[in-house]
Amino acid sequence: MLKTIKPFLILFISANLFWACEDDLDLQPEDNRLTAENTFEDPASYKQFLAKLYAGLAVSGQEGPAGDPDLVGLDEGFSQYLRLYWSMQELTTDEAVIGWNDGTIQDLHAQNWTAGNEFIRTMYYRILYQVSLTNEFLRQSTPELLDARGLTAEDKENVGQYRAEARFLRALHYYHALDLFGNVPFVTEEDPIGAFLPQQIQRPELFDYVESELLAIESEMASPNSNEYGRADQAAAWMLLSKLYLNAEVYTGEARYADALSYAEKVINANYSLVDNYQKLFLADNSTNGAQSEIIFPITFDGQETQSYGGMAFIIHAAVGGEMDPADFGVSSGWAGLRTTAALVDKFPNGAESQDERAMFFTEGQSKEIDDISSFNDGYAVTKFKNVTVEGEWGSDDTGEFPDTDFPMFRLADTYLMYAEAHLRGGGGSASAALAYVNELRARAEAEPIEASDLSLDLILEERARELYWEAKRRTDLIRFNQFTENGVWPWKGGVPQGTTTQSFRNLMPIPASDLGVNTNLEQNPGY
Repeated sequence: MLKTIKPFLILFISANLFWACEDDLDLQPEDNRLTAENTFEDPASYKQFLAKLYAGLAVSGQEGPAGDPDLVGLDEGFSQYLRLYWSMQELTTDEAVIGWNDGTIQDLHAQNWTAGNEFIRTMYYRILYQVSLTNEFLRQSTPELLDARGLTAEDKENVGQYRAEARFLRALHYYHALDLFGNVPFVTEEDPIGAFLPQQIQRPELFDYVESELLAIESEMASPNSNEYGRADQAAAWMLLSKLYLNAEVYTGEARYADALSYAEKVINANYSLVDNYQKLFLADNSTNGAQSEIIFPITFDGQETQSYGGMAFIIHAAVGGEMDPADFGVSSGWAGLRTTAALVDKFPNGAESQDERAMFFTEGQSKEIDDISSFNDGYAVTKFKNVTVEGEWGSDDTGEFPDTDFPMFRLADTYLMYAEAHLRGGGGSASAALAYVNELRARAEAEPIEASDLSLDLILEERARELYWEAKRRTDLIRFNQFTENGVWPWKGGVPQGTTTQSFRNLMPIPASDLGVNTNLEQNPGY
């Protein structure tokens, strides 16, 4: 597990990422322990640096849960990567609302955000910060530098795999940038450290870059399910490629459904399998209770080692309120913020009373319809994620503040549905296999099987909601199905109780006004 990051390495990273003014370029560190030569003499430092790259998805700074942030300008809890990404993907859709009124948070569900929205802005900078970290790791781990520093052949082989994983993480971050913002400032390890204005890359070119990086590292990653839990392997790279190709028509105007199906098939044939019980995927011991057989790439959390008010602390705490007992969810208190809309509940036959075990809603004292979005009791609560084990024990943090539950960013069930969708969109494959994959998921949930005649794109979109709700997939799915803005309607979309359509330019988030004011190479996305 990648949990421990040495403080001196953090200081070295921070020093190298700072964009200095031209007059300051000749300054040297007062403490020579912070130089690259001394830091990377120790072969263990490379894995320490890699740990920071992974940890950037789970924590918000150098001192958990708060106190020494990576980014300033927004509360550390709000500014954590997963919390921001989850908010972009879920609060903007039919799957989640939030009752709080912090800043411009309500603009996300209302779909009336501007280029000044601080949550969108911080997501943008969080992505670019992670890219910058990765670039620095790649600068400091070239074969030439490894030779000059006298690393052994075994150490160099290990660092070679670390580099492949770092490039995967950078591809993941740029994929998020591609999906959310489209046209962003673009930097790699080939760019200099210091003060300069990055050029803006256009969405189709960024698609090509992400694709080329994933294809380049494919053979360098660990074989499926052979890496340390929490680290990416070949299946993670294949799954990201499949996602990239499934959405290619949105990103580039050119469909790539055959490629999406081909890479989904690679994942399906890899060394992963569905866990027997759906609930196990979202519990505090999902790294050990059998769910790890299905989770292809998690964002890992540990109640003692990766403390943050974002991530899973947010997803679990904020979903608890009203008459819910926080102890049932392994937390000390509920934050009374997150619920869902009737649109998600109605995806299940008989709603919250559905025999489908994926229908995880708390209804006591809650109304299904939302009359007042600021009232936690308006809208059913979601009970999907918990900080308890299969035996009902709390996670490792006795205070109940910080969960052990890992977030399943990629899992096999998603791949089954991607295969079926790519097939229906003309990507080839087998109709019988597509039907079997969908029914395998429904059988696990004890839902009625569907017939071949039922298999359609509309059903796939609904099945994705039933299987993957609150897993940060919905916005991307709705855009791919042309349901996010002009065609889809759900409660409080557009800021009105009954919901309304919105303009299609909101399929892309705006480039933050703060960056446009600094970087003259950038142009705003249309509509903003």
